Amino acid sequence: MAKLAAWAGFKEAVPEHYNPVSSAPTRAEVLMRRLLAVSLTSALAAALAAFPLAATAAPSQPAAGASLTATDTQEPVAVGSGGAVASMDPGASQAGIDVLKHGGNAIDAAVATASALGVTIPFVAGPGGGGFMVIYLAKTHQVVTINGRETCPAACTTTMFIDPTTGQPYGYDYASDQPLATGVPSMVATWARAVSLYGRQSLAADLQPAISIGDHGFRVNADFQQLTESDLPELQAYPASHWLLTPAGNPLPVGYLLRDPDLARTYRLLGRYGPSYLYDGPLGQAIVQADDHPVVTPGNGIVALPGIMTMSDLRAYTARVQAPTHVQYRGLDIYSMGPPSSSGSTVGEALNILNGYNLAAEPRAAALFHYLEASRLSYADRNAYVGDPRYVSVPLAGLLSPAFAATRRCLIGDQAATSPVAPGDPNPPYNSCSGQPGSAAASASPEGSHTNNIVTADKWGDIVAYTNTINFFGGSGETVPGYGFLLNNEMTDFDFVPPASGAYDPNLPAGGKQPRSSMGPVIAFRDGKPVFSVGAAGGSTIITTILQIILNHVDFGMSLPAALAAPRVSQTNSATSLAEPDFYNSALAQQLTSEFGEQFSEATGPIVPLDYYPGDATALQVLGGGRLEAIAEPVRLGGGSALVVNPSR
Repeated sequence: MAKLAAWAGFKEAVPEHYNPVSSAPTRAEVLMRRLLAVSLTSALAAALAAFPLAATAAPSQPAAGASLTATDTQEPVAVGSGGAVASMDPGASQAGIDVLKHGGNAIDAAVATASALGVTIPFVAGPGGGGFMVIYLAKTHQVVTINGRETCPAACTTTMFIDPTTGQPYGYDYASDQPLATGVPSMVATWARAVSLYGRQSLAADLQPAISIGDHGFRVNADFQQLTESDLPELQAYPASHWLLTPAGNPLPVGYLLRDPDLARTYRLLGRYGPSYLYDGPLGQAIVQADDHPVVTPGNGIVALPGIMTMSDLRAYTARVQAPTHVQYRGLDIYSMGPPSSSGSTVGEALNILNGYNLAAEPRAAALFHYLEASRLSYADRNAYVGDPRYVSVPLAGLLSPAFAATRRCLIGDQAATSPVAPGDPNPPYNSCSGQPGSAAASASPEGSHTNNIVTADKWGDIVAYTNTINFFGGSGETVPGYGFLLNNEMTDFDFVPPASGAYDPNLPAGGKQPRSSMGPVIAFRDGKPVFSVGAAGGSTIITTILQIILNHVDFGMSLPAALAAPRVSQTNSATSLAEPDFYNSALAQQLTSEFGEQFSEATGPIVPLDYYPGDATALQVLGGGRLEAIAEPVRLGGGSALVVNPSR
């Protein structure tokens, strides 16, 4: 209690808005201040109240607002040297580039870009969410991953999304709008862990670009406007969200200069006092209060189920370093994210299945048929076996085994299978060419459709691929009052009920458990050297987006920018494959239907072109000789932003 009382005194001492000074703490000073902060006495709190604290800014950063509100141009492809960044927003990409220019490495740049996205596209990023980071460390030739997935509060149960009045599961959209769906925010823990282990700068320095954008503002674009529209009722249900993002009651007009000084202040405090300010301090208390006792607009008609989070849930959180997944494909070594991410295992299994076909020599329709059927079978196994490995046994070695893939490949004939197909048995010996008789089968459960992926590289050869989110266009819709960021609703990534009564389900909620995720970018190597990285947004379609980009580039010979831009189609063990309009209306789609029996549904919705795209992607290619190619979307969601430190001329 004394610790929390001291933090409370500290919180009262901090003015709502204050100006930066020119010196930043060193990493040792940050650690010392953290240690001192968590042992403050009441007398120290009173002393702090008498002397307002000044924020810190890294001395090597550009002057506030000099280049961080936005870039003048937005290009989807950039080639050059010295380092590279690609994201879905030009201001965020510029934040990463500025950190690279001032001595940071790829890890620092990823944190700078992610934190800036929390300002410029708060609907998909920010301190209220979580994600997964895949890192290549050039000096040691290692691939490491950081599991920064949110956890369910300790009070979570397997029936938390069952309506007690009916005994039936809540609707997905309804549950996603509730504070009950908020998991322990894990983004800040991920940033701090990555920087402390692998960065060259302090967390405080890496947050400076985002602080500058928050203070000085950025111009709202059409994508921001559409994202606001997609979550408008939820945002208006909370006064703090309404005041920040819809002050006039409608989405902000394109060109509006939006500032978020509350988030800038939050980043200053996190930079100065470290992650304990959230996980054991005033920010954590504000998150718990907002989640469990939300302040809502009277008569909103949306918010009905308050959260169940406690400070103990926050204190228990740790971002964990994990081994990556690994498969081989066409002479490449493909590394990705392990459970509770399902991306590494599902992309890996599908590639193992496709290793049995010479896709480059096949007619394109036949090759795409094999891609769709490999995806269908891999998703059946994903849904049946992947969950949080601390709670369920995940047969990861089997799912990534070429021998197991062979038992799935032999099920592919010359016509599309009928979904949902049954899962296979990933436990050796692998001697069956069938699914599990009597096994419950299911298509992919709903997932929030928007996320973001960041790729960064530095002049030393390090690479980071970082997929993160607050889930579902705007998360829960709730802004933490006074702190300027939205909370996630990631707990709806759990299955609400098993696929059949009494069936085994690895992805049911439980206290402290992480929900299964589709986030998980890849880094590909040839002969021990990195050649490209790709990651994506889009909920359960993340996996097929990554897979299709790999096939486009590796098997079909497209340049990586063309592979990323090409029309997409996603099969997730569903009755139909979800196709973007350009694919749905293509001759290839007609041929796949007439010759192979594939069925498609068109990606669309009430807000177009936003709803045309299941998600967007970013990529990075290592060209050799110190040259890099950063790649973002040219069209989807208004296009992304690729930048390099030293552009080729």
